[in-house]
Amino acid sequence: MLCINGCVSQSFVHTPFRGYELLNVDKPLKELINSSIDKSKTSILIEKSKSRLTLYYNQVPIKSYPVVFGANPMGDKLHAGDNRTPEGLLKIKDLYPHPQWSKFMWLDYPNRESWKKHLLAKSEGEFDWFLPVGGEVGIHGVPLGSDGIIDKRQNWTLGCPSLKNKDVDELYEVVQQGTVVEILP
Repeated sequence: MLCINGCVSQSFVHTPFRGYELLNVDKPLKELINSSIDKSKTSILIEKSKSRLTLYYNQVPIKSYPVVFGANPMGDKLHAGDNRTPEGLLKIKDLYPHPQWSKFMWLDYPNRESWKKHLLAKSEGEFDWFLPVGGEVGIHGVPLGSDGIIDKRQNWTLGCPSLKNKDVDELYEVVQQGTVVEILP
């Protein structure tokens, strides 16, 4: 059953660390996690306001990466075409190489919470009823040779979090289907 109004909201999974700095940005993950990596113990926190994606291992922040978002980065994704990045708790539903952006970690947007927000916004007249919720949101890289987009913090996607290709390649090796991705404003 889908609850739209007066529902219990999701709770936060990660404790963000203070400041805007990136954690261990110049160190390879294999050096930071000395043992073989158990993918079931990884999770991701994305902080839109800090343009930071942090990999957690056993609920401890291990490494951060600079990240950019949809061309309209303020606010939660409510419908297709709003160029916003969704907020809340999501999970990786699939991973695959992408011919244009190195790798793609497909997120389970829309999920139950996304649908709830979408339908509530519709019922409150925030946008037209004919607009769909959208989909195909995932964490991915940039076109080859375009790392400058990330360095300059240019929000360019239709709503996906985007990293440098070397960063998305590194993350891709330590996550799996079901990995929790929490996206905060």
